[in-house]
Amino acid sequence: MAKEKKQGIRNISLELKRNTFSALLHLFSKENLFSEIAVVRNLLSNEKAKILHTIKENNPSSIYVLTKQLGRDFKAVRKDLSVLEHFGIVKLVKTSKKGSNRQSLKPVLNLDSLQINIVF
Repeated sequence: MAKEKKQGIRNISLELKRNTFSALLHLFSKENLFSEIAVVRNLLSNEKAKILHTIKENNPSSIYVLTKQLGRDFKAVRKDLSVLEHFGIVKLVKTSKKGSNRQSLKPVLNLDSLQINIVF
């Protein structure tokens, strides 16, 4: 299997101007009740940082293995991974074990570096 190429540096620019930031975030969020700061805090949470660090250091073979390494609930980790995947930070790659028809999703970092610019 060929090694997939990462995106390199990923830039996310967020502008904290009235209405423009809200409109941008609504594109990424299914819920319209989030405040701007709450969405940014959600993206930059300590739990998501732990997920990224664990993926980088331990290279888990599946989301299930990642949840065990983190000691967290599967549903909570899957939700955090969905946010990270939506922003292009993580990619979930379908994998299957030899001799098994069962597929799992392997979390993989989709970039080498992340820069977040917040303009006030």
